[in-house]
Amino acid sequence: MSHFRIPPAPVSPTLVSRRSTLVMLSSTAVLAACSSSGGGSPTPSPTPTPAPTPVPTPTPTPTPVTGPAWFSYGHDAQHTAVSAIASQDLGHIAWTSAVDLAPQYTPSGALLTHYGSPVVTTHNTVVIPVKTTATGGYRVEGRDGATGALLWSATTDYVMPPRNWLPPYNLLLTQQGRLYAPGAGGKLLIRADADAANGTFAAQLFYGAAVYNANPAAFDSTVFINTPLTADAQGNLFFGFQVTGANPAGLVSGIARVSPDGTGIWVSAATAAVDPSIQKPVMNCAPAISIDGGTVYIAVNRGSTNATQTGFLLALDSTTLATRARVALIDPNLLAPARLSDDGTASPVVGPDGRVFYGVLEAQFPTHNARGWLLQFDALLNPVGVPGSFGWDVSPSVIPASMVPSYAGTSTYLLAQKYNNYNGVGTGNGLNRLAILDPKTSQADTIVPSVQVMREVLTILGPTLDAGSATARREWCINTMAADPARKSILANNEDGILYRWDLVTNTLSQSVRLNSGLGQAYTPTLVGADGAVYAISNATLYSIRAS
Repeated sequence: MSHFRIPPAPVSPTLVSRRSTLVMLSSTAVLAACSSSGGGSPTPSPTPTPAPTPVPTPTPTPTPVTGPAWFSYGHDAQHTAVSAIASQDLGHIAWTSAVDLAPQYTPSGALLTHYGSPVVTTHNTVVIPVKTTATGGYRVEGRDGATGALLWSATTDYVMPPRNWLPPYNLLLTQQGRLYAPGAGGKLLIRADADAANGTFAAQLFYGAAVYNANPAAFDSTVFINTPLTADAQGNLFFGFQVTGANPAGLVSGIARVSPDGTGIWVSAATAAVDPSIQKPVMNCAPAISIDGGTVYIAVNRGSTNATQTGFLLALDSTTLATRARVALIDPNLLAPARLSDDGTASPVVGPDGRVFYGVLEAQFPTHNARGWLLQFDALLNPVGVPGSFGWDVSPSVIPASMVPSYAGTSTYLLAQKYNNYNGVGTGNGLNRLAILDPKTSQADTIVPSVQVMREVLTILGPTLDAGSATARREWCINTMAADPARKSILANNEDGILYRWDLVTNTLSQSVRLNSGLGQAYTPTLVGADGAVYAISNATLYSIRAS
């Protein structure tokens, strides 16, 4: 078993080797990444020279596609990650495309960079955010979903906020067909038609174009969009932003709303939380929107990235951003403030009955094996039910209960998520699983039996043994995983470098395709395209998987 020395105060997160004999481990460790242990972590890759913006090349006209779009991180404004089309068999890798031209590996070969989710239009254009330099710089590429051929490319001026691990750069499609991307100084970059080969990005500023244009540098150096973008059914956008210094508009960190015509309003995070100690929205926390469109949910925190961060989940009026409700996020075991780390990507998820789910880290590391907890609330953020037994860097998929024929409970929906038990962390045994959870029934937690948690309906163990262990498995490497009701299955990445289909009828890993040899990396999403192709990110590369 590994031995850990916990520092008296949190330090920057560290990826943990499961068989190290002495590790200084942050109280926020483990971990927004898969383990870098076992299987021989890859030799650190050289940093490639950023390539010039690619030029589209003529390709044969593909068969026209009209299918369901994948709009954003977690698919939709509730982050359910449920595909509206049956996914294709995991037959082969049809094409690949780099999502990072200068990936930064640790000495052990781990890749501590979160990558933003591609989006897919109804006509099957896959729009990909691409990191172009070691320290940032992003362009956006539109590729044909059938062939991967480049249709268009556009460079952005986005600047990353202050960070520890590199945050994801996420795109957004609205139901009206607009494509949005974050830009520098808190601006929104807009492309009217993501399918068109010709087009440019226009800009919107939630605080006004005139004040920005008078002194762009003052805003570009102090105002940073620090969450994914979310849109409601009418095309209104919501996002969090971080401000690090004085600026001519008097902006401080907060939450913004921008209507389709560019009209913007904002509220400071501290004002929305009714707490002057709150500093900003939690990094990478995508706002979620209630089913009726009336409420926006987002988490805010206090404390620096390299210290313990705690805070609130907020419910804001979607028209005015007035605070409807707030709740302090509490560890259900220690009854102390849970940790809201800027290194994760956990985002609020809304169920069909209006319940809100949000993942946090335990208050004191590693009292829950660095698994954290999945908290649940009603629409006005009153605590309801019991927590889930895993909440670290995860946005659970909200699946119809009918996807699990063996389920005999009364809930109309269930939650699907990773369920790792990190080897050598606390009492963690490395039996890393995926899980289907019932949010409305309970069982004793297997780690802290005094706490009641969501009942495990199904679990499945990772298939690949960790090197040097007879029992521990490679971790599930996923933050939001695509759910396929038509095929009653889940699509998930593993750190062994393989993409799996989890069949919920047979509770087996019924299909798989190898993407690469595997490595420790920050958790990544899966999604389904308009023609049913499956997309996964591993080792700085997007993979398109098709039946044939």
